[in-house]
Amino acid sequence: MSKRQKLVTAEIAKKLPKLYSQEKVKDPIVHLKLFNPMGAQTWLITEYDGEDTFFGWAELGMGPGCAELGYVSRSEIEEVQLPFGMYIERDAHFEPKPLSEAKKEIGSF
Repeated sequence: MSKRQKLVTAEIAKKLPKLYSQEKVKDPIVHLKLFNPMGAQTWLITEYDGEDTFFGWAELGMGPGCAELGYVSRSEIEEVQLPFGMYIERDAHFEPKPLSEAKKEIGSF
């Protein structure tokens, strides 16, 4: 059984821009990458309200044209329980980068 990983540490929460702060930025910086270790779902988080709401790119593995920018609930992502006791994970090796670069890394355009 997989140990549940904390998706947002205090350090990450301090670095994540507040909601709407990158609203006018053409290529906002992604500070957090979350992913399904058993599937194609990936979230590239650019902003956080400090409580429960993320904003970023959601690639849900449903094919071309189905990914989008939008809001997602941190608590809902944390509640997802996958087979074999696994959960959505944070990419601990992810380095902040522009959204366009992060999307290319996950194969999303």
